[in-house]
Amino acid sequence: MLRIHFSGNDLAGVRMAARPDVLWETILSFHRLRDRRGSVVYREWRSEARIRLGDETRLLAALVPGRGYFPDFLTPPQGILGVDEALDAIRATPPGRIHAELSLIGATRTARAGRPAVPAALRALAEGASEPLGRLVAALRGYHRAAVEPYWSHIQARVEADRAVRGRALLDGGAEELLASLPPMLRWRSPVLEADYPVDRDVHLDGRGLLLQPSFFCRGTPVVLRDPGLPPVLVYPVTHSEAPTVREPGLPSLAKLVGHTRSAVLNAIGDGGTTSELARRAGVSLASASQHAGVLREAGLVATLRHGNAVLHTLTPLGAALLGGAGRTPRETRCYARNGTVTS
Repeated sequence: MLRIHFSGNDLAGVRMAARPDVLWETILSFHRLRDRRGSVVYREWRSEARIRLGDETRLLAALVPGRGYFPDFLTPPQGILGVDEALDAIRATPPGRIHAELSLIGATRTARAGRPAVPAALRALAEGASEPLGRLVAALRGYHRAAVEPYWSHIQARVEADRAVRGRALLDGGAEELLASLPPMLRWRSPVLEADYPVDRDVHLDGRGLLLQPSFFCRGTPVVLRDPGLPPVLVYPVTHSEAPTVREPGLPSLAKLVGHTRSAVLNAIGDGGTTSELARRAGVSLASASQHAGVLREAGLVATLRHGNAVLHTLTPLGAALLGGAGRTPRETRCYARNGTVTS
């Protein structure tokens, strides 16, 4: 069981990540790559990724076990900024921290010996030399390029749809409503957020608040950092409605996107809305709004997520770019709850 303990100050400091985290998605996707029991939603992605990767995963396989702990330094907060910034942060990790965290990987394997030891495949990295760390950074970049980058627009769309649901819960009822709206494996029992977890773990936020990071490749259970001294983050699974695909402009479904009404519905989505809200904003019937939203979704321009009895639509990066040009992306609402107010 995982138990995250909140104070009043922690509730005021609950916040949603502005976008997917490139390294959380990279590391967690590596779990999905090897998880033969994984959801069918990953089946096609897994086959495509393995073809691109070949045998280029040996170092990552040693560093990220199929189950259990993987080093915290692999997911620095800079992952929210992009792959270059994230890998620069890994490259700057102090050698002492790398050694300490790599020792934890071997702790279970060497429990009978009385003390943890760094696995043999990682000893050169643990010694702090720049060359092994450079190989790790190259391996992460290569894996990300093959297994995550081609699907990034889809990942962004699913995370943005989840953020829209959480943001609406925050606006409707504050931080407690936001926590109560999280996926079913997370249970808000004020002042504690609980989840089934591989080990028994209590996390005390101690006034630092909590960053909520929705993740496309997280599955089954949420993930937290092991080191209690690091800024608290909770990575949790988004709801999957379809398999990840590589979407390119010019797909046949995009040809359906013609006419004033459909363009009006796309524009009406804005920062997110239910089917009823789209109908009202675009001045069309509920049935028409639903039909047009379905075509937009097929074209990869809209992501749809069910929330309670409502269906919530949000723009994908491709949909936002079509509306406002290549430089536009969906507005990044920060969804902070501070002293009972919401800022963006």
